[in-house]
Amino acid sequence: MKTVKLSFFSIFLLSATLAGAQNYAFKVLANKGANEVKSGNEAWQPIRTGTTLKSDDELKLSDNSYIGLVHANGKPVELKQPGSYKVADLAAKVGGSSTVIGKYTDFIMSNNSAEAKKNRLSATGAVHRGEATAITIKLPESPAVYNSAKTVITWEANKVEGPYIVVINDMFGEQLAKLETNEPVIQIDLDDKKYAGHNAIVLEVYSKADPTKKSAEKMIKKLTPAERAALKTSIDEVAKDITEETAINKIILAQLYEEKRLPIDAIAAYEAAIKLAPDVQEYKDMYEDYLIRAGIKH
Repeated sequence: MKTVKLSFFSIFLLSATLAGAQNYAFKVLANKGANEVKSGNEAWQPIRTGTTLKSDDELKLSDNSYIGLVHANGKPVELKQPGSYKVADLAAKVGGSSTVIGKYTDFIMSNNSAEAKKNRLSATGAVHRGEATAITIKLPESPAVYNSAKTVITWEANKVEGPYIVVINDMFGEQLAKLETNEPVIQIDLDDKKYAGHNAIVLEVYSKADPTKKSAEKMIKKLTPAERAALKTSIDEVAKDITEETAINKIILAQLYEEKRLPIDAIAAYEAAIKLAPDVQEYKDMYEDYLIRAGIKH
């Protein structure tokens, strides 16, 4: 009898633990503006990043505000329109069971914690140049790229204004393309026939006005068909749940690409997120943190 009672007691404790673990509807991943939350008959309180929202809570978004939420099952929700929102209604729209993207949103939440922010302050955030160059391409050494048809390359050139010339060579120094851009970013289609037959390309960026102000050369590897196929299944599994063109979805994609060791794709996703939500500081901080983790900044 004692054994039976103990078993029932153990089940009760386990059930209580599980219920407590999921005793929330959303967590706030990012917040911009004077947004508020209210629980029941309590007074409105300011929302902060990391705030836990329950099903009976209500949100109020002010003008020109933004909230990025993560549901208990890992799915993201983005709010931009001012007004009141019942958390229960938002949760009902999410629906579905726990998804594979949960592990990525969990990692993002942990990296946006108070402790992570404290650690961020100890980093200088200076771009690692390796050698004295006027322009620094934001890439580690010899990265591979998954979205080769939309290969986005960015660089820092604080003291060098555009336009910039981007030269793309093969591994033997033969020029494959020469491009011009006014901004410190360019998108290259590495699936173009001019790059066919090349397993890697080498690029260099310099000032059109002063070619002596240039970057170091950077090599970019193209994935083999076998490497791409090995990545495609797991990437597609996540991508199918975040098809909307939102900043929070781009942040999740960036985390996915980081896990797969695809820095070019991760950087492009972070840049896209910031472009979609330029006033959300949390996303800029996440990008800076990634550049430090990737060894691009120190």
